[in-house]
Formats: sequence, structure tokens, C-alpha cells
Amino acid sequence: MSTSLLGPAEIRALAERAGVRPTKTLGQNFVLDAGTVRKIVRQADVGPGERVVEVGPGLGSLTLGLLEADADVVAVEIDPVLARLLPGTVAEHVPGLTAAQADDVDGSPVVVLRDADGRDRLTVVLRDALEVRELPGKPPVALVANLPYNVSVPVLLTFLERFDSLERALVMVQAEVADRLAAPPGSRTYGVPSAKAAWYTHARRTATVGRSVFWPVPNVDSALVRLDRREPPSTTAAREEVFAVVDAAFAQRRKMLRPALASLAGSADAAQAALVAAGVDPQARGERLDIEAFARIAEHLASPAGAGPGGPGTVEP
Repeated sequence: MSTSLLGPAEIRALAERAGVRPTKTLGQNFVLDAGTVRKIVRQADVGPGERVVEVGPGLGSLTLGLLEADADVVAVEIDPVLARLLPGTVAEHVPGLTAAQADDVDGSPVVVLRDADGRDRLTVVLRDALEVRELPGKPPVALVANLPYNVSVPVLLTFLERFDSLERALVMVQAEVADRLAAPPGSRTYGVPSAKAAWYTHARRTATVGRSVFWPVPNVDSALVRLDRREPPSTTAAREEVFAVVDAAFAQRRKMLRPALASLAGSADAAQAALVAAGVDPQARGERLDIEAFARIAEHLASPAGAGPGGPGTVEP
């Protein structure tokens, strides 16, 4: 089954016919370049028959690239105009697909395109990605997406938390965000996104993406980040407790851990006792600690489960 990808002229014509104008509010920047689409799919190691979730499919450039690799795509789209447009675009470019009956999922409208063999090749869910708690069909094994800049880290961390079937992710994000996600302890860009991503995955930046491949052209560079699922640190502390420690440690950058954790621990003395018990220098700064160290600290803090902000999408200012 052959699949044709979208070109620049077709993307603009498609948007014009549908009355679509990319908005900064939704962080919409559509990929015009088929070579970039295929690079994303290739670096994600997408294989035939794999079920892939795509957040923010937009006009369908990456969706078609994933289908070209013979993956089955679950596309989560917040924009109702784009969500309605996508099945028609895919049907025009992937021969042999027909609309199939689909039930709503958690109150969200769902559209399915199925092939002659009964495979659900495209499933479109109209929903805010941050509100998605279940997906139709088989659990996805990969997240592949050109994530909207304004919610990229919260979306990524939320999906890693809620869908443990995800073995890997390949996301295109703002270059600065890519650096933070992949940063090791002690580096200039290491912070809350780095530590929280490390709870779930090994992350690495794989490529820089030029501005000219987007429409409209953004005023920042983009990059690809590959994240491969790992076991979280072995700890008796809950993830929420560990993330609360991470948030507190980075609430004021370059602040020593003893005062930074005082509020979470109940006092500076209690923070110091927990740090010493965890084998961490109370005068160290959060920028030096890996996620295993944050987990040890959480174990020794006398705080109720889930204290502090600690949510999956909380990021540093």
C-alpha cells in the first residue's frame, strides 16, 4: 500500500481550503519538508504494525510519514477543525482505507480509518492531550510527535506517566527544551525537565531541525529528542514524593539543598537530617544530583505522600 507525503504547496492549499490559520496559542507550526518527516520516523525506529500515538498531528505531515512506515497511528488533536480534516487527508493519500464505527473514549469523539485487513490504521481522538487518560485500541508502544512548543514538556511527561506501554518516544521540540530534557546532572541546562524525564527514560538529543522546514517559520530553532523507557529508580518513595523533592530543589536555582528543602521537610534541620541520611551533602545544589539521589532524599523526608507540587508536568520557571 503506497503512501504519498504532503508537500509545501499542498499543505498551504489544504489549510486555505479548510480556513486553517496556524495559531501561536496552540503552538502550531506545521512541517513542510518530507525529508524531515522521514528523519523523525526513522529515528523513532517505527516498525510495521506498531501502534504509535501522535500528539498534535496538525495537517497530517507526520501522520502520513508514520503510515508510510506501516505503523498504526492514534492521533490526539485538540483543534476540532484539524481533527475533522485529518481523516479526509489521510484517506486521499493512503489508498484502501475506509471509515469504521468507533465509540467515544472518555467522552472524546473518535474517528477510525480501517484497511481491508481489518487494521485500524488511523484513529483520531479529539481531546486536549493533557486530559487524555485512556486511548482506544491496543496500547501504543511509541510516542512520535512534533509537540506544540508551549506544552511540550507537560505533554511528554504526562504520557510517560499515564501510558507505561510506551517503550520509546521521539519528539520534536524547541531546541532549548531538547537541551533540558537530555541534560546530565551538573550541566548548565540540567533542571526539572531533565530530572523528571530521567525517572522514566534515557534521553538524548539526536538532531537539530532548521526553522525553514516549518510553516509559519518559528523564531526559535527546533531539535529531535529520543527517549527510551527505563526502570525508575529502586525506591520506597512514591513518584509524587520524588518529584516534590525535585520541584523544591529547583524552585530557586543555585540554592543549597538544606534551605531549598526546608519547607518540604518542615524545617532546615529536618532537611539536613534527611540529606545526610540519603548520603547527600546538605550544601550541594540540586543541579548536581541525579534522579537516584532525589529518590533517596524523598525516602528520608518525613513528609506525607504527594507533598509539594510534584505533578508530572511541573517545570521550572
